[in-house]
Amino acid sequence: MTDAIARAAALLKEHRDSIDRLDAILVYTLAERFKRTQAVGQLKAQHDLPPSDPFREAEQITRLEELAREADLDPVFAKKFLTFVISEVIRHHEQFQK
Repeated sequence: MTDAIARAAALLKEHRDSIDRLDAILVYTLAERFKRTQAVGQLKAQHDLPPSDPFREAEQITRLEELAREADLDPVFAKKFLTFVISEVIRHHEQFQK
């Protein structure tokens, strides 16, 4: 193995290790977010509030798209991601209503 290939392999391992740590952060962050949204869903169910709040959802999507632009992340991807998360949250909230 040449020095260049060995350096590339070391850099690749370093990048992958960093990606693995970031994936763990994402999973734990999503878990914490869903704990909060489940508490919101239970509160809504206890007080007969609707499981969905379209105005807030639209505000959140707009806010996330702006954050994505600031972070140099594709805002279309960010919107798709948040839309998916919101749909899961609403699904959970609807289950609490039953």
